[in-house]
Amino acid sequence: MANLARGRIAVGLAALAVPRLTGRAMGMGGGADPGREYLVRAFGAREVALGAGYLLSRDGSGRALWARVGLAVDAADTMSAVRTRPGLPLWATAGAVGIAGAAAGLGAAKVARDLLG
Repeated sequence: MANLARGRIAVGLAALAVPRLTGRAMGMGGGADPGREYLVRAFGAREVALGAGYLLSRDGSGRALWARVGLAVDAADTMSAVRTRPGLPLWATAGAVGIAGAAAGLGAAKVARDLLG
């Protein structure tokens, strides 16, 4: 989970630093669009917060809470990505579903391990 948290921070920092490039890599178009750049930066801030929250937690209960929040976010992202299919290229939808789904799977395994001991 720590590697997932580090990955969130890396992706989040990229989205904050170069939102147009990050948006294009996510299949959201490449032209100048202040609204899209705002949303990409908001996504970036969220990813940095989720990753940092997990890594900065000092005990198992704090990390368990951040893992649950991350799982909820990743599950919502996966469902949202599935719903984009009519409007985005197949490669963009597949990439988003794959990445968000994999993160949700890792989060689900962590939450299950926390709950079952």
